Amino acid sequence: MSLFLHYLSMPYLLQGIELTLQVTALGLGGGLILGLILAWMQLSRLSLLSAFARGYTVIFRGTPLILQMVFAYDALPHIGIKLPAVMAAGLALACNEAPFIAEMLRAGVLGVERGQLLAGQALGMTPAVLMRRIIAPQAIRTMIPAFGNEAVSALKNSSLASVIAVQELTLRSTQLASSTFDFFSIFFASGLIYLVLTGAVSAIQLALEWLLDLDRTTKQRKLAHYLPWRRVDLLTKPELAEKIAPAIATEPSPLPLTQAERAKRAATIARNNVAVEVMDLHKAYHGNAVLNGLGLTVRIGEVIALLGPSGSGKSTLLRCINHLETWDSGTVRVGGRRLGFGDDGKKLSPRAVANERAEIGVGMVFQQFNLFGHLTAKENIAGPLRWVHGMGRFEAERRALELLDRVGLSHRADALPRHLSGGQQQRVAIARALAPNPSVLLLDEPTSALDPELVGEVLEVIRRLAIDDGLTMIISTHQIRFADEVADRIAFLSGGVILEEGPAHQVLTNPRHPVTARFLSVMDAERQAEPVR
Repeated sequence: MSLFLHYLSMPYLLQGIELTLQVTALGLGGGLILGLILAWMQLSRLSLLSAFARGYTVIFRGTPLILQMVFAYDALPHIGIKLPAVMAAGLALACNEAPFIAEMLRAGVLGVERGQLLAGQALGMTPAVLMRRIIAPQAIRTMIPAFGNEAVSALKNSSLASVIAVQELTLRSTQLASSTFDFFSIFFASGLIYLVLTGAVSAIQLALEWLLDLDRTTKQRKLAHYLPWRRVDLLTKPELAEKIAPAIATEPSPLPLTQAERAKRAATIARNNVAVEVMDLHKAYHGNAVLNGLGLTVRIGEVIALLGPSGSGKSTLLRCINHLETWDSGTVRVGGRRLGFGDDGKKLSPRAVANERAEIGVGMVFQQFNLFGHLTAKENIAGPLRWVHGMGRFEAERRALELLDRVGLSHRADALPRHLSGGQQQRVAIARALAPNPSVLLLDEPTSALDPELVGEVLEVIRRLAIDDGLTMIISTHQIRFADEVADRIAFLSGGVILEEGPAHQVLTNPRHPVTARFLSVMDAERQAEPVR
C-alpha cells in the first residue's frame, strides 16, 4: 500500500498528468472550433459545403485515432509541416473529435421545435437573433450531457499520444513499470488517476446541468441567474403564488353587435384604406396546388374569418401574407408594401425580410402556440421587444406585464410554457403577437389544439380585441358561432380559391354556394352532436 501511495504522488507520473491534460485541452478546444465549422457547413444550403463536411466526417470517423496521430507526427513533415509531439497529438485528437462534436451541435440545433423558429420569424427576428436568443440557449442545455461524455472519451483517447512518444501518463507509467517491474501497483495508480480526472469531468457536467436547470427550486445564487435564459417559475415560489390572486377577467363579455351596428361598422370600414391585398396568388407543394389564383382585400379595422375544410389553403394563405411561405406567382401587399421584395422586385435576404416584417407590423398566432420553451411567459413577450424593436429592458417588461394582465395571466408571468395549460399558452401567444402593436394580426386556428373546455377563454380574448380594439384581423377558424359574433366578413375557401365571400351573418345564415351550405350544415351538425360539458 505504501508503494502504491508513493506512485500516486510521484513527480514523474504527475508530470505525465500535465501532458495528458494538455493533449486533451488541445483536442477538445480544436475539436470544438472545427466542429462548429463542420456543423455550419452541414446545415448550409450549399450542397458543396455539406458534401465536403460529410466527406470529412466519413474519413475521420472511419480511421483509427492512432493512425491519425502517426500521420500528424510523421507524414506532415514531408510537406513542410513539423509539429512538436504534443501539438501533433492535439491536432490529431481535434480532427478526430470534430465530426462527433459537429453531430452534437447539429442535433442540438435541429432539436429545437420548428414552430419556435416560425414564431421567431413572424416576430421579425433575423437569423442571427434566432440563433443567439432562441436556438443556442436551448441547444446548449441539451448538448451538455453529450459534450461531457465526449470530453471523457477525449481524455481517455489522449493516452494514444504515447505512440508518437508524448510523455503523457500512460507512457510514463509503462516506462516506470519496465524499470521497476512493479506492474500492478504502477498501472493501478495510473488507472486511479485517470478515474479521478474523468470523474472531475463528469462532476463538471453534472454541475452545469444543475446550474442551467430551469426548474430548480433552490434560492442560491447560480450560473443560470446571469444567463439570458434564466427562469423562475411561480411553482418554485409557492409563497408568492399565494399572494397573487388569479387575474382572469371578470367583466362580462361584450354583446354581439346588432344589425344596425354591423351596418354602421361596415360603412365605416369601407372608407378605410386597404391593410392587406392579395392578388391572383398561386402556391403548390410538389405539384399539388394549394392556392389557385386566390384574391382577397382586407381594410384597416376589418375582421375577416377564413372558413373552409382542412386543406383548403387557409393556413397557407396566412403564412404567405406574413411571408413565412414563398409562393409561385401573384402579389401580396401589406400596408401597400410587397413584403419580402425590394423596389426592384427582387427577393430580399432573410435578414432584410425579418427587418421589413417587424417594420410593417404583422403579428401571428399559431395553432400550436409556439412559445419559446426556455423563456417565461413574461420573457416570451418582453424578449422580442428588446431583440427586434430595440426596446429597453424596463419598458419591455412593463409592456409584457401590461399585456399579461390584459389576458388574465399576470399571476403566471414567471411561469415556463410547460407549466401553463393550453389555453394559458395560447393567451400568452396572443399577448406576444400584440406586444409590438401590429397593424395586422393573423390567427391560424387559434383554438384547434385546445381541449374543448379551454376554447372559451381564448375566444374571449380574441373577441375583445376585435370588438373593443378595432384591430385588423384575419382569423382561420372552425368556430362558426364565434365567426358570426366577431367577423365583419366571411371568406369561404375550398380548393385554394374563395368560393363565397360576404358579410359574416349573411354568409353563415344564407349561404349562396352549395359547397358553403354543405360545409356549414356539417359543422352545425357536429356542434349539436357534441356532449354538453
